Amino acid sequence: MGSSDVAVRFEDVSKTYDGVSLVVDQLSLDIREGEFLTLLGPSGSGKTTCLMMLAGFEVPTSGDIHLRGQSLRTVSPYERNIGMVFQNYALFPHMTVAENLAFPLEARGIARSEVGQRIEKSLDMVKLGGLGDRRPMQLSGGQQQRVAVARALVYEPTLVLMDEPLGALDKQLREQMQLELRHLHESIGVTIIYVTHDQGEALTMSDRIAVFNDGKIRQIAPPEDLYEKPENAFVAEFIGENNRFSGTVRYINGALCKVEVDGGATIDALPINIGEIGSRTSVSLRPEAVLVNPADDRVENRFSAEIKERIYHGDHIRLRVEVFGNDDFIVKVPRSHTPGSLEVGQTCTIGWRSAECRALDVPTIQQTTTN
Repeated sequence: MGSSDVAVRFEDVSKTYDGVSLVVDQLSLDIREGEFLTLLGPSGSGKTTCLMMLAGFEVPTSGDIHLRGQSLRTVSPYERNIGMVFQNYALFPHMTVAENLAFPLEARGIARSEVGQRIEKSLDMVKLGGLGDRRPMQLSGGQQQRVAVARALVYEPTLVLMDEPLGALDKQLREQMQLELRHLHESIGVTIIYVTHDQGEALTMSDRIAVFNDGKIRQIAPPEDLYEKPENAFVAEFIGENNRFSGTVRYINGALCKVEVDGGATIDALPINIGEIGSRTSVSLRPEAVLVNPADDRVENRFSAEIKERIYHGDHIRLRVEVFGNDDFIVKVPRSHTPGSLEVGQTCTIGWRSAECRALDVPTIQQTTTN
């Protein structure tokens, strides 16, 4: 990537508050011009601290951050020309919508003749044209969030930072706003750096996702690659639902390894992030990759399983089965491909291709996907 294509560059940036624990640990990251990049991870992983350092509200302990080639070390937050959107909207309740949008323009000395045009353009972008005379409390939560987005865009910033901006909205409105933000980004092309702990939100909106844990990026990739090709056990567990079982590497040959899982069975898998023969590994498999009573000859892994739980989800049936001693193995069966009766207590054959099964590192601690 050429330097002209880079909007933001973190160069070996670290941050500590107590001089001992690193909240951000030697981060190097290039963010492309016009990119929608999401920083995703559990609480305390360092993602919001990165955003605050970029905005100028926190100072790196070491390293440097560049915005369009310029070091931000001596640049005040006000001079960085960065728009920000927060979860709590941060709108002035005593001002009208138009006055809220005018405030950052007037603070930057924009000519009064231009202020009205910019306000109208920004409100039209977020589908709030004609509501400039209302006060924030006269608007719904979704409308208030749109005003916050319009205010971040009205002075045409170099980039926009968003910190959990949809966290206060209900599920349906949050999903609607995810698509609206995505479409807005596509239409105006501004660089957006978005922080969330919600993996579904990240997968829906992002060009790329950087998964954080313990102050480091564990993997950065487009959503599809991140979900389907996790490079380590943390990412496999944090992104989406995952069947994970531990075992020992017994054979390695190019793009195939054999893992003896705890319980005695042997599984064919892709050797993605493993040690030598005899080392421990963590095998990752998505529930939707598992077939029930598979007829496909290319399904290398086949095992007998007992159905322990059956839950109807409309578009699919979720099965919890017991297989090689694991009674918490999840299978998602599309409703249109249900192979006959699947009832609790029945025995069936489950199977999956080795290409869908990834042998990864062993997590040092149990990770969760909660905030």
